[in-house]
Amino acid sequence: MAKVPKKAVAAVVAVALSIGALVKPWEGLSLTSYPDIVGVWTACYGETLGIRPGMKFTKAECEDKLLTRVTNDYYRPLTQCIAGFDGKPVEWQAAAISVTYNIGVGAACKSSFARFARDGKIKESCHAMTAFNRAGGRVVQGLVNRRAAELKLCLKGVA
Repeated sequence: MAKVPKKAVAAVVAVALSIGALVKPWEGLSLTSYPDIVGVWTACYGETLGIRPGMKFTKAECEDKLLTRVTNDYYRPLTQCIAGFDGKPVEWQAAAISVTYNIGVGAACKSSFARFARDGKIKESCHAMTAFNRAGGRVVQGLVNRRAAELKLCLKGVA
């Protein structure tokens, strides 16, 4: 695994703190596994990787899962598919990671929000994140609300 430069570590920590504010309220905390709105087994703060029926976790395990996954499975891949990710505003990074945590790295890297970011169009990228407001083929008010919160934070970083 590639070592994260010290400068980037500070950004990751700042982003992770923002993620706590963005991801946790929208995902909620469940110490037992449950099927989500589209039937995917989920636990902790929206964790789906390796989750099966009947699983139980402590809050500390969930906190650790979230930080580990945000760093390794969302932050690092986004730095690979969006050139200059670490140089973008921290607020944008936090919003991008929150959206990606919700939709997956593959969808995020192919999205218009990533394309705009690669082109240096941060404001447009922020607005493009709001397109991800559906689950099971229908608009979900909770996702509309989450995207609005992400957009608000994202735009704080735009000059």
